Amino acid sequence: MIDARRIDELREEVGCDDLAEVVGLFCEEVEEVLATLDRSATVEQLHFLKGSALNIGLSQLSAICLAEEDRLRDDPQSRPKIEDIRAAYFKARPALLALL
Repeated sequence: MIDARRIDELREEVGCDDLAEVVGLFCEEVEEVLATLDRSATVEQLHFLKGSALNIGLSQLSAICLAEEDRLRDDPQSRPKIEDIRAAYFKARPALLALL
C-alpha cells in the first residue's frame, strides 16, 4: 500500500518538517482532484494522480490510476473506476500520515 522506502527517501531529501508540508500539499491536491473526479475523468487527471501517488510512495493508488489511465487511453468511451481510486487513497491516507 505504502512504499516506506520512498517516504524515507523524501524525509532524507527534504527533512521531517518539509516532509509533513509535502504530504499535506499532496493530500490537499489529491482530494481536490478526487472531489471533482467523475465518470468522465480525463487521462490527464488520472496521470496526475498516478504520478503524485508514486512520488509520495502510494504504490497501490498509483497502480490503480495507471490501470485506469491505460484503459481510458485504449477505450476513450470507457468509464474509470472512480470508487476504486477513492477507496485506495482514503485507505492509504491514515497510514501515510502516521509515517510523519
